[in-house]
Amino acid sequence: MYFRIFDCWRFTAAMLVMTYHFLYFAPGQGAVAGTAVLHRLLPLLDMFFMISGFFIASRYHDKIHSIGEYATFLRRRIARLYPLHLITLAFFVGVALIGSTGLVHLSETQRWDFAVLPLQLLAVHAWGTTDALAFNYPSWSVSAEIFCYLLFPLILVVARDSGLRGLVLLLAVWVGALELLSRRGVFPSGHWTDADTLGAYRAFADFLAGSIAALLVGRRVLAVRSHLPGLGFLALAVAAMLGEFSPYVSLVLLFLAILFVGLSETARPRSTAVLAPLMPLTRLSFGIYLWHPVMETIFLSLLWKRVIEPTGTVSFYLVWLLPMAASIAAAFLSERFLEGRIARVLAGPSPAAKPKPAAVLAKV
Repeated sequence: MYFRIFDCWRFTAAMLVMTYHFLYFAPGQGAVAGTAVLHRLLPLLDMFFMISGFFIASRYHDKIHSIGEYATFLRRRIARLYPLHLITLAFFVGVALIGSTGLVHLSETQRWDFAVLPLQLLAVHAWGTTDALAFNYPSWSVSAEIFCYLLFPLILVVARDSGLRGLVLLLAVWVGALELLSRRGVFPSGHWTDADTLGAYRAFADFLAGSIAALLVGRRVLAVRSHLPGLGFLALAVAAMLGEFSPYVSLVLLFLAILFVGLSETARPRSTAVLAPLMPLTRLSFGIYLWHPVMETIFLSLLWKRVIEPTGTVSFYLVWLLPMAASIAAAFLSERFLEGRIARVLAGPSPAAKPKPAAVLAKV
């Protein structure tokens, strides 16, 4: 089963995040206004984790029934994320080493702190182990995603023992705890919905919500065949972000968008066949997300700031096409020639195929 609309959403969100970060290098008040608008759309990161929870719950709820099967799942999921995390981390470690020689001056000293490198290598840097983002700053989401995988058995146990009510109660308790921690000033950003260095706990709330959506889709709670309701809820979510409504409004609308598109795509799997030619591009979303800071460093921090901008001869909006194209190209090349090879080593041999048991989430 393909969820092509979700893949398109993730690709669009990755491109928006890249645009947001690149705009910080643009001169003039127009760029300031542009970054302010795009900053309001950062809750789209929550959509990443919701869709991830939806995919994982949909695909693995009937495949994990033992510690061995969970270990295989965890190894393979980490193998999917780790190669690109390590490759891009290596680039920024190289930058930090060059900076330590004095050949290049590096600002944001916290970003280049070698003391947090072990935490980066272990991918626990979004668990509250650091005070600031370091090296490849978007990689906090890799750490958060792995945290969600580690807690996935909790979702399975609750779903099988208590069904929908149990998962909703778990989500309510988790969000309630996050609210309490927010009021006590635990999150540096002020509220859990903006967390990054503590982003793992924010991500699990989203991941759990996506899993609930998968349960509801599995039970066919509504006979939805049109994609329009889901697209409409996404449009409302974006409007709520731009209007700076409560983050809970955006989160609920994102949940409804995922739920209704999940219902419509499973009801009419062939209805999105027109999007099939885009899938080779949309599957680069994760790569674009992690590669774009590398290209930002090369093309904007170095080439633009130190070489081109002082001349005043070339518009920034021509130059920024270079790191955008390079990010997409790097995502394609690394996915094709590097990530898969490393992932196969990390994942190990494929287990023998077993008969699939009846779906669990559709039953509870």
